[in-house]
Amino acid sequence: MIFRQLFDRESCTYTYLLGCPDSGGAILIDPVLAKVDEYCCLIDQLGLRLVIAADTHVHADHITALGSLRDSTGCVTVMGEQAHAACVSRAIVDGASIAVGTLELRAMYTPGHTDDSYCYLMADRIFTGDTLLIRGSGRTDFQNGDPLVAYRSLFERVLTLPDQTLVYPGHDYRGHTVSTIGEERAHNPRLQVSSAEEYAVLMRSLKLPNPAMMDVAVSANRACGQPVSAR
Repeated sequence: MIFRQLFDRESCTYTYLLGCPDSGGAILIDPVLAKVDEYCCLIDQLGLRLVIAADTHVHADHITALGSLRDSTGCVTVMGEQAHAACVSRAIVDGASIAVGTLELRAMYTPGHTDDSYCYLMADRIFTGDTLLIRGSGRTDFQNGDPLVAYRSLFERVLTLPDQTLVYPGHDYRGHTVSTIGEERAHNPRLQVSSAEEYAVLMRSLKLPNPAMMDVAVSANRACGQPVSAR
């Protein structure tokens, strides 16, 4: 597998490029609109063609590149059905397979950060979006987020994976790039709770400001990154 972890400094977003060397097909996870030219250049340099672009959820802190990449490459765009994004080529459900050549991701529905949050699971790694961060977890105070639901997604789904499973988050604000399920279970301060209620109290006490782009990004991202007025 060809694998690249790409970073947008402005929003601290990680985008992941997965390439199949046999078929030449590629998948992009959580692409950022401002980085489209960079993605396309890299994909070309690696001798790949973009087949699928997928978001883990409707983002509030940046504009997705799904629509732009679809228009420029003809790729299939993917989001969870709970996003109610009519613009995507494919609205996935829990357990759905996303495959390109020998690459295969399994969609894992993990609501809580938002009600449309998904993780994408491979044999040895999981792309967690905002569901699980390195030494943190996604906030639960907007877009129908719910800390009790997030607790179940974390403790009953994500954290049941093998300890050695690599964790690739959708964001990081401290320079971390990768972790493991076992490491996060042992050392993530958000996960050192004894019950869903304790987790909810912790998350409700955060009192975080809204993302600067929230008013623009959420509506645009439900339209695959296109201005709402252009729909």
